[in-house]
Amino acid sequence: MPRRQRVSRRVVVADPVYRSEALAKFINCLMLNGKRSTAESIVYASLTRIAKSQRREPLEVFDLAVRNATPILEVKPKRVGGATYQVPVEIRHDRRLALARRWIIRSARARHGRSMADRLAAELMDASNGMGQAVKRKEDTHKMAESNRAFSHFRY
Repeated sequence: MPRRQRVSRRVVVADPVYRSEALAKFINCLMLNGKRSTAESIVYASLTRIAKSQRREPLEVFDLAVRNATPILEVKPKRVGGATYQVPVEIRHDRRLALARRWIIRSARARHGRSMADRLAAELMDASNGMGQAVKRKEDTHKMAESNRAFSHFRY
């Protein structure tokens, strides 16, 4: 963190095919070792698989999947006296979306399947239907925040 100036946000250029800034950020998260073209080909192949199997607009399925995997609350450790409490706090909007993207990609990588495009398409379809590992992770995060609601007065 700089001491003098506020950090300015980088502008993410929308992806060339769907003209979506959210999809461009997703491609950036999926990218490994700077291989953008590989990440783009994986995402676009999974979106074409979604379009064939779902008979819906693939970007609509993608947006619904990210929305279903987006958490609202999380717990943060807060040390009070000698004890550490898990305090539920609301998440900022940009962090919410970053967590959703990260969880979808992680759960797609953890799936057993043929290619990464197939695994990503399956995870996006599951998340858009309210199932899948990413949505389960969101629900677990919310359950943890709900169970620690008694410590919400320690909010910082």
